[in-house]
Amino acid sequence: MAQWQQIQSLDSVYLNQVHDLYLDNSLPMEVRQYLAYWIEEQDWNRVAQSDPSLACLLFHDILTLLNDQLGRLALGEENNSNILLKHNLQRSRAHLQALYQERPEQLANVIDGLLRQEQAILSAALAASHPVVEPPMDALMTSSHQYNIQNRLATMRSAIQALKTSIDQLELLQDTFDFCFKTHKHLESTVPNNDPAQDRRKQELQVMLNNVDCCRKEVLAQIHEQLGRSVTLRELLLKERDAWKDCQRRACIGDTCDTSLGQLEKWFTANGEDLFHLLQLLQTLRELQQKLTYANDPLICTLPHLEKRLKEQIVFLLESAFVVEIQPNMPYPNRRPLVLRANQKFSVRARLLVKLMDRNHQMEVKIEIDRDSTNLAGFRKFNILTSNTKTLMMDKPQIDGLVCDFKHISLKEQKIIGSGKGKGGKGINEGGLSASEELHIITFTLDYCYQGFKCQLQTSTLPVVIISNGNQTSSAWASILWFIMLSKDLKNQRFFFSPPAATWAQLSTVLSWQFSAATERGLNADQLKMLGEKLCDGTTATAQSTITWAQFSKDSPSSFSFWTWIDGILLLIQEHLLQLWKNDLIMGFVSRKREKHLLKRKRGGTFLLRFSQTTRNGGITCTWVEYDDQGSPKFSAVEPYTREQLRILPLPDIIHDYHILAEEVIPENPLHYLYPDIPRDEAFGPYYSEHREADLTEKREYLKRRLISVSSRQPEEAQASDLQLPKPSASDLQVPEANVPELHVPEANAPELQVPDPSTPEINGVPENYIPLPREMEELEQGLGGLLFDKHDPYLPQPAEEHYLGPIPPELFMAPELQELNLDEADFE
Repeated sequence: MAQWQQIQSLDSVYLNQVHDLYLDNSLPMEVRQYLAYWIEEQDWNRVAQSDPSLACLLFHDILTLLNDQLGRLALGEENNSNILLKHNLQRSRAHLQALYQERPEQLANVIDGLLRQEQAILSAALAASHPVVEPPMDALMTSSHQYNIQNRLATMRSAIQALKTSIDQLELLQDTFDFCFKTHKHLESTVPNNDPAQDRRKQELQVMLNNVDCCRKEVLAQIHEQLGRSVTLRELLLKERDAWKDCQRRACIGDTCDTSLGQLEKWFTANGEDLFHLLQLLQTLRELQQKLTYANDPLICTLPHLEKRLKEQIVFLLESAFVVEIQPNMPYPNRRPLVLRANQKFSVRARLLVKLMDRNHQMEVKIEIDRDSTNLAGFRKFNILTSNTKTLMMDKPQIDGLVCDFKHISLKEQKIIGSGKGKGGKGINEGGLSASEELHIITFTLDYCYQGFKCQLQTSTLPVVIISNGNQTSSAWASILWFIMLSKDLKNQRFFFSPPAATWAQLSTVLSWQFSAATERGLNADQLKMLGEKLCDGTTATAQSTITWAQFSKDSPSSFSFWTWIDGILLLIQEHLLQLWKNDLIMGFVSRKREKHLLKRKRGGTFLLRFSQTTRNGGITCTWVEYDDQGSPKFSAVEPYTREQLRILPLPDIIHDYHILAEEVIPENPLHYLYPDIPRDEAFGPYYSEHREADLTEKREYLKRRLISVSSRQPEEAQASDLQLPKPSASDLQVPEANVPELHVPEANAPELQVPDPSTPEINGVPENYIPLPREMEELEQGLGGLLFDKHDPYLPQPAEEHYLGPIPPELFMAPELQELNLDEADFE
């Protein structure tokens, strides 16, 4: 009574749904309550589908059990305490008897349907109790399909066993008739024709032949029924396979879903076993027909038709079971399937889900590209290099199924003499498509053979894009995204001659998949809103807003495409910002208007990180807020950092060490709080680079240094009420580490200013060890692009900075301890 007990513990919302199931009184709830254990133990689906006699038996069992329950209530009755319950059960028994006495199989259908609906309510309640995992909208329908498949497979298996028993009985009847008939023929030659026993034997033979005929008709009816059930089961299997194919398509472009084939293979194999078993039984019937036939023999006219139907079903099942398990993909570092590069290796795998193999027959699989190329005028043509045939075999490491794994194959473009198209020189074809818009299809052909049954099977990959160089990878992937997102015909290789537009609801989902697949974090509603506004020229994008293929992927004359920008950001995150992005430290996609709205109510020094909208290959910038003496907010943003710059200096270190030169020429770090109010070091502390502690006893020829990012505040910026993206000067400030200075003992006659040594290395024409005086600082900064150099004099006083939160330790601003030297008083004199 596990299911009924679970139902009784549901919340009121789901209990109301259960009450609604029993409102029509097709099965009174009192009966469900008191016979719960017994009801859940019966196989009502099998009874309803194929066994009227068992349905009648179970109906009478229900009446008997209700009588027993009423008897127990009568024995335990005290002061008529159970009179209401007893009355309800008596009424329910009379109701069932009146409703289903003549049609007990209908009661089996009713109970089977109620149990399924109860299970669906339980599944919904269980899903609601785990809100983090949101099931798809058709989860209950999928569960129902799977439950139906399991039940129908079990029913079909038991029905085939019953059919085999019937055929065995038919064979016994036929053998008995054959023996009696031969005996009668023998006696006819020895007994006179007027013998009364002869007429009696003829009558007995006629009865036996009638029984054989009746049994044959019954067997053929069972086969008809089995074929009908097989069609229904096939439709359920096709739905599951199509759902898997749809899941695989979405997984190719970044969606997270289960693409395993284990369960589907079990179902297909079980159905295939049943159909081949049925084919063997038909062969047995054919042999029986050859041994005995007669006028109006039902096997003569019906058996060929049944055999034809059965073979068609087997072929259809095998064709449906031949799938591409792993779509074409190139090895690392290209993690995007369906984008192949000419003359480079890739792999692809086909699989037969009906795991039935004839060990004495090798099944060959042939692979071809653009097998049906009648409508591909102007497309490039390719040959498959290395062997284009493989043997279908059992996957030994996994023992999962019959697979054909093509590894390390490549595509070579056919050279067309006189066309001017050389190797890798494909640009725009005769039809006006670029190489990244050409769609090519790889086809597998299998010659299948099992138990003497032969057929040819075909399956195809999703369309692939073949590029000639790495620069085309991004645009090729854009084509794959657009095709899988919008195409209803997966073999439409001319899709991009007239590509349809996408709705923002479709495109926003796919864009979020790109980030979740590459970075394990998708896009939230605010980020998608900003992207929608960018695509729709600043207007708010609704779910039904349309985006054209040109808006998404075509470069404008003065700029670059939306997809090029997105793809550059994806690569930037993967290479340099992965952990920051995954841990939600980067706001990323936010407009300038929006960032000002967010920052203007925050305290000074609050900053956020967003992706640049003007950098083609991905850039990230930092925007912060400051307040003037009147309390008006001023917004500043540093010039975006690109992949090349982040390859030299990680973003957390840039944020930690970033300085801006104020009017007093005192460097300060304006970045204090990551939006909304997280202290900078608390947010980025785990990602700072670890510096090795220096050994003061170690003698070095040079002072150690590190790179920091510095911007200069322009004079007009101090008076501007709204600071707009000041471009910084050069971004490297070399600061000596405080704990590793070398001892420099100044000579007594050293001049106040250092004279440059001709042999000293220079930077932009200035000696590396040149130390400017304060009055020269501004001129030097403007002339040398804002680069500050190592100050070699450890006794040079440093002005204190109230707001400086940089990594330079306080020891840098004090004279380091002198190393112990063996000097006497005469030396000091």
